[in-house]
Amino acid sequence: MERLGEGKMVARNSKMRAGFNLGGEAAELDGLLEDAFFESGDYRAMESKDEHRCLLVGRTGAGKSAVLKHIESIHPDHVIRINPENLSLPYITNLQAIRYLDTLGVNLDNFWQTLWRHVLLVEILRHRYKVDSPAAKSNFLQNLRERIRNDKTKQAALAYLDDFEGNFWCESDERVRQITDRFAERIGAEGGGKLGGAGASLSASGNVATESSQEAHTEQVLRFQRIVNDTQLARLNKMINVLDEDVLDSNHFTYVLIDDLDKEWVDERIANDLIRCLFSTVYSLHNVRNLKVIVALRTNIFQELDFGRRGGGQEEKFRALVQEIRWAPHSLMRVLDERAQVSGRRLGSDVNSFGEFLPSSNSTMGKPVEYILDRTLLRPRDALAFANECFSVGAGKDRLAWADIKSAEETYSVGRLLALRDEWKGTYPGIAEVVQQFRHASMRMERDEFQERLDNAILLLSDERFEGAKWMTDASAHIWSAGADVEWAYLYSPLIKILYRLGLIGLSTRSGDRPVFFNQDPHLIDRSSDVDASKYFYVHRMYHRGLEVRANAGRREGDR
Repeated sequence: MERLGEGKMVARNSKMRAGFNLGGEAAELDGLLEDAFFESGDYRAMESKDEHRCLLVGRTGAGKSAVLKHIESIHPDHVIRINPENLSLPYITNLQAIRYLDTLGVNLDNFWQTLWRHVLLVEILRHRYKVDSPAAKSNFLQNLRERIRNDKTKQAALAYLDDFEGNFWCESDERVRQITDRFAERIGAEGGGKLGGAGASLSASGNVATESSQEAHTEQVLRFQRIVNDTQLARLNKMINVLDEDVLDSNHFTYVLIDDLDKEWVDERIANDLIRCLFSTVYSLHNVRNLKVIVALRTNIFQELDFGRRGGGQEEKFRALVQEIRWAPHSLMRVLDERAQVSGRRLGSDVNSFGEFLPSSNSTMGKPVEYILDRTLLRPRDALAFANECFSVGAGKDRLAWADIKSAEETYSVGRLLALRDEWKGTYPGIAEVVQQFRHASMRMERDEFQERLDNAILLLSDERFEGAKWMTDASAHIWSAGADVEWAYLYSPLIKILYRLGLIGLSTRSGDRPVFFNQDPHLIDRSSDVDASKYFYVHRMYHRGLEVRANAGRREGDR
């Protein structure tokens, strides 16, 4: 054994061979996920059958998909995976009927909730009774009818399933299309034309598309709204009681896992309503004792759901179901340690911790673990990306030198800038150009420098190639419209809030204070007094090398 600084020991056979790493940064590509999974408090809350929280919210790379994947691996016979991409949702949202109703302002909530309830109900029944053929459907319905023969309400609810006859055992996308096509036909008939496929169009007969008066418009919306409200939602809600009392028991506890709601699987115009109605459906299933529906969602999408528009004031009850993933440094260190151990075992090396590979602390650089984690947003993906880049640079050595970490940091930082762009470009098109306005910024910016860089970002509006005109116009509206003697925070807060929530910018009130970033205090930016009191502004250390941030005079490498 070789003795290192701070009493650390490293086995001679723990050399970092070529290819040694701590696993993939994305759950679906992570070969170490199951053998080195760290059971955090967030995971235990999701896996618990008694915990009511079931909406898993976190930033990209926080570990949402890893949680669902691990639940699936340890409860393989009790898990149903629902992939939004397999539900024909793009087909549905492109139907002329749906687009037409959305344009009119018809509230489609009942329709979306009917779809979600139908998908969940049928998938649960198919999983519970292994319904994969007409004969299997007939057998399970006969047995279930026998069980509820004395309850007329439940019998009426069960009749809902007869409506789907030959489609019950088909894939979920076929059943979703059937429901939607029936709905489109009713809308088309009411409008005087036939609306079937996505390319069909409303007939101009009657006064559906030709009447321009407000009175006719209002009557038109009411007519269509009655059709939307006349869905199977009531019968589906009764089926929830059947699920609870007659289908699922303790031996058939079922997890339904829904992920990838952040992908471009649906028209952005109505994604808000679809996800909000999914939440409503999850809430309605909350009292089914042997069922837990878990939905993973990115933080920024949850923040943009706009419950107030049509949510009927439901935000509070949904937030009660939220488990927000947040990581502490010591937990991330355990993740790195466990992965180092597993990776070492697979290569035949005796590795006890990630720290065995790190150089000694010194007065200039500080502690290596703190140096690495300070350059993350305290997310597993960031920590793994930095660690793996270090191992790539130090391949063939017994342990890393500070020069290896510094060399790895440049590639890592550039990669994190690309990840920032990819995470937020849907919400803030052109965000990469805004971030570039902080290239060569001072490590600690005083307000004058920070304002100049904000102004440069706003002036991107003059470039016709800039894709973020809409959101940047909104973020800078106070600057264009304010009069004299307006507080600085009032003018710039909207844009500062965006950059703070991205994790790009942090704030402090005094030069000696450590800056505060979003992952440390998500709500600081909501307090206008804190923004106004802030005198210094910082680009997060994760992006320093990628943006070539300049150190202030007298500040050391390890300083904030």
